Amino acid sequence: MRILVVEDDPHIADFVRQGLEEAGYAVDHTADGEEGFRYALNQPYDAAVVDLMLPRRGGLDLIQSLRQRGVSTPVLILSAKRSVDERVKGLQAGGDDYLTKPFAFAELLARVQALIRRGSGTTEPTRLTAGPLALDLLERTATRDGEAIDLRPREFSLLEYLMRHPEQVTSKTMILEHVWDFDFTPQTNVVEVLVHRLRSKVDEGFEPKLIHTVRGAGYVLRVP
Repeated sequence: MRILVVEDDPHIADFVRQGLEEAGYAVDHTADGEEGFRYALNQPYDAAVVDLMLPRRGGLDLIQSLRQRGVSTPVLILSAKRSVDERVKGLQAGGDDYLTKPFAFAELLARVQALIRRGSGTTEPTRLTAGPLALDLLERTATRDGEAIDLRPREFSLLEYLMRHPEQVTSKTMILEHVWDFDFTPQTNVVEVLVHRLRSKVDEGFEPKLIHTVRGAGYVLRVP
């Protein structure tokens, strides 16, 4: 899952980015509202965290402009402004949630996860299931047939992405966009290596096999 963070305070930005990456998300960051607008307009994001006071383009203008162009990426607004009027303005501009500074990262993470679930139409609030597979999105744990699967953060992110799109072929480019950040320079076989690692943990010793290669197209999670 891929998240955009638009925040010009370097300490807050580093704090949020590190926390999200440790939770298994791919994170793009910019400190510039205009650049943040271009990122959100041209890249697929599962959620965005946007400060209001930004250079070159304010957060409210950024959000309004995205909505006018049909971009529906869920947005969590960050702001030091605590008044009800300010929160109302942020939500009326097209924001989906509002978090005031200072904040606990656990709350920010929970709110981002809620926005992603809402945006993807997931009905189960903290859990994904696909056949014998189950993911706890809060505890970041995975099981198959009730047996725990020990996944690294990127493996978890890839499995989450596949489980959100069962029976749909996902290309290498789609995986790169959702599991790695914007600045990542892909190696020639980085996706294949990640899929191989995940497949060895999810499918080895189990039947039927769930993760399949579609030659020339990508990968698909087939649910029995």
